[in-house]
Amino acid sequence: MWFLLGAPWDSSGSGRGEARAPDALRSAGISRLTEVDRGDAATVITSSDRDEGTGVRALPETISAARVLAAALREARDDHPGHRALIVGGDCSVLLGIFAHLRAAVGDVGLWMVDGHPDYVDPADSDTGETADSELAVLTGDGPAVLTGLAGTTPMVHPRHVTLIGHRTTGLDPASAAELARVPGEMLTEVEAGLPMWLHIDVDVLDPSVMPAVTYPQPGGPDFDDLESLLTPLTASPALLGVSVADYRPDLDPDGHCAAGLVTLLERLLVRA
Repeated sequence: MWFLLGAPWDSSGSGRGEARAPDALRSAGISRLTEVDRGDAATVITSSDRDEGTGVRALPETISAARVLAAALREARDDHPGHRALIVGGDCSVLLGIFAHLRAAVGDVGLWMVDGHPDYVDPADSDTGETADSELAVLTGDGPAVLTGLAGTTPMVHPRHVTLIGHRTTGLDPASAAELARVPGEMLTEVEAGLPMWLHIDVDVLDPSVMPAVTYPQPGGPDFDDLESLLTPLTASPALLGVSVADYRPDLDPDGHCAAGLVTLLERLLVRA
């Protein structure tokens, strides 16, 4: 059984589209895949100011959003024991709130990170300062202490408990190559058996030919059928605690066909879970 929780989080603070994803996916039928819809956590970010000390955009609002999402996830898990969580962003920064809760409540939790990008930029070096450039680094203890310590313990996820899946490794521009070089090698191997796991899906892992409605499209990705085959053993795992889906932009999907494709994919995966 599953509960749905929306996280309309856009770490750019620009209102460019990600924050409208929960509503758009509900319109496409995502609520019917779960037994309970908990509505949306108040994770809206409107500031675009970069913190001088860390380089992070909208730092105070980001901290607040992470704490609000952590509290909403805690309440939902308490109210619905035996249910898994389906969290719909927003951008990949939702992981900061998710793991701020999981680390404190569960302890060691592993992460299957399915993304077209590693999201391992140093915030000070990021062109944008968006935490969606850096959340995997922050989760694993590489970043400003005010973010890495959100769970009260650093790191929120041990690097050896992360498996990075779907990121592009060829044809990279110099900045992307430098980002990939920062990723600890242990993240490129399988996580040890026995841990409870979280699955995060950034929809820009998909090829732009089937998923153009993203902020940073990356060529060379799978189509929906390929992604389903990749994710099926993960969603079927008894270790799975929940799934988050991020970076869908309904403003770039005027006829809703991308939303429909995502809901169909999730239906096939969650029914088997």
